[in-house]
Amino acid sequence: MSNSSNYDVIIIGSGSIGTPAALSLAQAGLKPLVLDSAASVGQGSNKRAIGGIRATHSDPAKIALCLRSLEIFSTWREVYGDDIEWVKGGYCFVAYREKEEEALKNLLKIQQSYGLDIQWLERDTTIELLPGINKRELIGSTYSPGDGNASSLLAVHAMYRQAVKAGAVFQFQESVNGFVIDRDTVTGVKTTKGEYHAPIVVNAAGAHARPLAQLAKLDVPVTPDAHESAITEPVSHFLNPMIVDIRPGPGSANFYFYQHITGQILFCITPSPSIWGDLTNETSEFLPMASRRLVDLMPRLANIRVRRSWRGLYPMTPDGFPIIGWSKELKGYLYAVGMCGQGFMLGPGVAELLVRMIQQKLTEKDQEVLSYLSPYREFAGQEKLK
Repeated sequence: MSNSSNYDVIIIGSGSIGTPAALSLAQAGLKPLVLDSAASVGQGSNKRAIGGIRATHSDPAKIALCLRSLEIFSTWREVYGDDIEWVKGGYCFVAYREKEEEALKNLLKIQQSYGLDIQWLERDTTIELLPGINKRELIGSTYSPGDGNASSLLAVHAMYRQAVKAGAVFQFQESVNGFVIDRDTVTGVKTTKGEYHAPIVVNAAGAHARPLAQLAKLDVPVTPDAHESAITEPVSHFLNPMIVDIRPGPGSANFYFYQHITGQILFCITPSPSIWGDLTNETSEFLPMASRRLVDLMPRLANIRVRRSWRGLYPMTPDGFPIIGWSKELKGYLYAVGMCGQGFMLGPGVAELLVRMIQQKLTEKDQEVLSYLSPYREFAGQEKLK
């Protein structure tokens, strides 16, 4: 099964990063091989994403990458013909306390300076935009109309089909269990079914990035953090933006929800403290906690019925920013990991960046982006809009 000269790049992982990376590489004229232990694309964290896509972040790297992703998602149907359920609904970060108002307004200046279309909305305008929002103590919100949502499952499968059409090769139900290394250079991978060779290997293994790196005697600070989500029955459409409440609550660091194109409400919390580990079973604590936050923010949803809940893994880094860059210890080994639960929205932008890295065609802006995401940074800061 060894095909020494057949592949230009081997990508490990066919999720939110690996699949669009294969597409971009194939479209650039390279031949990528994608390996995944699952039976099809997007079977890890991707299928558990609730679909939010925003460029509303606190740093220039993620803003730049997600602005490009938004362009790709929003024009996908026009370019490729696939319906990925893209909806340009926007994002609203609401403020009920002066603390959040100050934090959001301070970030607003930074976000606007990096090219994000975002503005502060006063209380009455926020109420008009978000029918049924709890008015009590509401101060206002930031609003970024260019953000939106799409189906992570439809999108990753559409990207997979286009990647195969462009010449990418995908091998499923095949786990990587080692690397082929010549002194200080990676030259391929070993799997449960054989051996493959390429001059570049990309670690896009999501929550499994760290144990994969350790197979090459490397280490990368990515730790799985379990998050739960839920979806309700459908109701008549009344809400466009994703609503994000960054106030901490009992057991949660923040809360966010939106109304899907089907009319269903999807909602999720960021747990506090974090739930480290790779267990994906739902818990009995999530729904009571998250439902209280949902009804507090949108009282009109008090009697809505929840259809199901599920749990996925966020591949977290110490500072909440992705890790993208070449290994210094092992030549040809490229990290595209630690997306911190934002792999779906980052994926297409990251994919194009990886192509420019591999083809050595980095722009000045790319260099700036990569400086924030380096595997060798100090991990001293903290993402403000996780």
